[in-house]
Amino acid sequence: MVQAWYMDSETTDQRLQHHKNPPEYISLDDLFSKTGVEYFKINIDTYKTDGVLEKLKNERGYTYEDEMVCSKECLPNYEEKIKSFYTEHLHTDEEIRFILDGSGYFDVRDGEDQWIRIAVSKGDMLVIPSGIYHRFTLDTNNYIKAKRFFIGEPVWLPYNRPADEMPCRKDYVEKLQNGFSVAA
Repeated sequence: MVQAWYMDSETTDQRLQHHKNPPEYISLDDLFSKTGVEYFKINIDTYKTDGVLEKLKNERGYTYEDEMVCSKECLPNYEEKIKSFYTEHLHTDEEIRFILDGSGYFDVRDGEDQWIRIAVSKGDMLVIPSGIYHRFTLDTNNYIKAKRFFIGEPVWLPYNRPADEMPCRKDYVEKLQNGFSVAA
């Protein structure tokens, strides 16, 4: 089961858990209300045939997908890539990840500009809204395999912070102030 918590301010190895002392966990409902991040648990053993993932894809309009593996063995310039993924940024489209194997962390900013760390592993699916400042890192296992979903042609350009004048950021901040609603 996915877990989320507020992070400490340590700058040690980004792949560590970085809990506050004492730990300050956040529920999935609070994660959604404070950030707009949506979570789905998908059965990894039956997702190809049970229709759950297919229904989500159809409801949300995801028409393109691919798979990516992130590990020292599979990713050229591994250390450089991991550091670039960990640079705070936003996207103009949702970032959708379904974890097929391995584990890692997505960090997102809440309305108070505090980091919330979301630990993901096999069977977890996150939808990170367009316009939210976030970052990604592997954990100490140094391996993750995930499906990525897109509406239409894949657009995966990161816009490093600050990007507050971008329309997607302004839309996100408005939703942050007025409340998020679950996508149909």
